Amino acid sequence: MAKLAFLGLGVMGFPMAGHLQRAGHDVTVYNRTAAKADAWVDRHGGAAAATPKDAAAGADIVLACVGNDDDLRAVVLGDDGAFAGMKPGTLFVDHTTASAAVERELAEAGSDRSIGVVDAPVSGGQAGAENGQLAIMCGGDADDFARASDVMGVYAKACEHFGPVGAGQLVKMVNQVCIAGIVQGISEGLFLAMESGLDAKKVARLVAQGAGGSWQLSNRADTMVDGQFDHGFAVNWMRKDLGIALAQARDSGVSLPVAALVDQFYGDVQSLGGGRWDTSSLIQRLRALKRQSV
Repeated sequence: MAKLAFLGLGVMGFPMAGHLQRAGHDVTVYNRTAAKADAWVDRHGGAAAATPKDAAAGADIVLACVGNDDDLRAVVLGDDGAFAGMKPGTLFVDHTTASAAVERELAEAGSDRSIGVVDAPVSGGQAGAENGQLAIMCGGDADDFARASDVMGVYAKACEHFGPVGAGQLVKMVNQVCIAGIVQGISEGLFLAMESGLDAKKVARLVAQGAGGSWQLSNRADTMVDGQFDHGFAVNWMRKDLGIALAQARDSGVSLPVAALVDQFYGDVQSLGGGRWDTSSLIQRLRALKRQSV
């Protein structure tokens, strides 16, 4: 069992760190809001630290799951950052959905200290984190990935290595682009079913058994029909992720017209007050448009 640090205890990080502690690892956590770190210790044991540097001191592997590029730099770099507390030969594993560029920046900074870096964004949402059923897409040195995978396996149902540092974030961009198109399609299909007088939940159950099936349809159709969105992955975070993907597409000379359009639709959902709603709330935009047309 390893001595670990986990930085960031949001809806994903809190249960992920808990799985590590329950698996027998010695986990020290850090969170910007100290009360959340104290609550984690009360529930899972382990220890809490006042700074990322303190949390990382003596750790074999430091893991992070924070909000964005700036949050990531804040917990890793600087006098109180994790790298300042990590010894040569240790490993930093980042579960944040961030840009490939910031991961390469951290890898360069880590190399100067003989610290390995693996970017390892996750998919599966809050339920996947709580149930230890996440899909993890990784970039980094192959040996570093092998070392990290032993730890990540505690909360992963699938974990793959795709290349050098940054590759994991590129795969996560693909994941988010796919989700955006799927959720918009489901929203349109379910709304058509409802407005045509069909039992939309029954329709969804049948369609899910055929070629139109998807995780989103199987897990979100009922709440979409009911207009319940106080769960899952927030629209604000999805827009952040799509922004990263669209920026990468521009740099690569790639056109992503559907992703760009759905990103605008999510902006409409934010205007409806749905920034914290689950991403499946795209259907609310269609309801609003229908009300406006009446």
